[in-house]
Amino acid sequence: MLTQNMLSKERKNKLRWFVTLSTMPLLGVLTAFGLVPSANLGLDSGKISIEQLTLPSPAPVAASTTSFWHTERLQPGDTVAELMQRLNIKDAAASSYLRSSADTRTFRKLAVGHEVQAETDAAGALISLSFLNEQGAKFIIKKQDDKFTTSTVAAQLEKRLFVRTGEIKTSLYAATDAAGMPEAAANQLTQIFNGDIDFHHDLKRGDKFTAVYEMTYSNGALVKTGQIQAAEFINQGHAYRAVLFQTDATHSDYYTPEGRSLKKAFLRSPIAFSRVSSGFTMARFHPILNKWRAHKGVDFAAPMGTPAKATADGLVAFEGVQSGYGNVVILNHQGSLSTVYGHLSHFAKGLHKGERVRQGDVIGYVGMTGMATGPHLHYEFRVNGQQHDPMSVALPNALPISGANKVAFQSLANKFIASLVQLRNTNLAKLD
Repeated sequence: MLTQNMLSKERKNKLRWFVTLSTMPLLGVLTAFGLVPSANLGLDSGKISIEQLTLPSPAPVAASTTSFWHTERLQPGDTVAELMQRLNIKDAAASSYLRSSADTRTFRKLAVGHEVQAETDAAGALISLSFLNEQGAKFIIKKQDDKFTTSTVAAQLEKRLFVRTGEIKTSLYAATDAAGMPEAAANQLTQIFNGDIDFHHDLKRGDKFTAVYEMTYSNGALVKTGQIQAAEFINQGHAYRAVLFQTDATHSDYYTPEGRSLKKAFLRSPIAFSRVSSGFTMARFHPILNKWRAHKGVDFAAPMGTPAKATADGLVAFEGVQSGYGNVVILNHQGSLSTVYGHLSHFAKGLHKGERVRQGDVIGYVGMTGMATGPHLHYEFRVNGQQHDPMSVALPNALPISGANKVAFQSLANKFIASLVQLRNTNLAKLD
């Protein structure tokens, strides 16, 4: 019994040594130990050896290469310091370079709304900064060997087609905003159809529009809103449609699907968005003269400084001050037609008697000079010197599609009109 206890104790001691040795930390060398009596292995004790195995050195830890990207738009009154703070740039050397280097003058002259993208490290040091200039070229500022360099990538312009649909619930502006249409495209929509639709009076709740327009991108960033390629406006149940067609290398115009030009010789209104505060009438109580008299024109109420545009191609017959009109411009047009623009705050720069102007050119700005109680534009349409209601007078059309272009136009028109009908009640983001 005692012998068995002694043998058991000996086995326990050997087990403790085994556990202790096998759990010792490795200090760069792995040692193999014989823990079992050699007799039990059937080996000659003289042939047992101890071998040292060298472990490979641990690999060095790579330095962190994490970078962070930030994008901001220039806001009114922004300084370099304020923009850098929003971009999370905490780099005195970069600040000095952006503030004073001749190479970064374009950066310091960026207009409000431009997008700037910056790459920084975890500490806020600038790695790179990029933005697009007015022409779409990409400026890249990079840090190389503790110095900053500026390079330019030429504009890589790409045009994409977008489609927007909307329904009038309160106003056209509200509907185009709700549809996600850029303001420039919304203005084009009114310009295309203002010969057929009086946007001051004719819009009704439930009217719908669909427009396919271009957006120009440079190096992946939006540069500008391009022209509407096709549009449909359903006003009081009647559908008006337009397709843009390039008539030659430098000219394009909008036509109905049948090839009739939508361009009128005269626009209905010299102001894009405004309210008619006083219409054409033979009896109106004059707020300044305090008596009844004819009002042979239309007053468009608009904020001070709103651009007033020529409603047709013409020649400046008068530019100056004229009695109750205040600052006034008179344009002579084809035949015996003329238009009058009164109460202007000031004239377009360089405008003078004898100058030729084109339809849509800015000739002056809304004011309240002369006999006016508030800012508005007084507009007259004259035939042989006699005033006619500009909101109801028949306006001549431009020439239709020529016979030489008819086949090419019809193919283009059919494609776009089919798309407009299909997309009329949708609100897609892109038309591929």
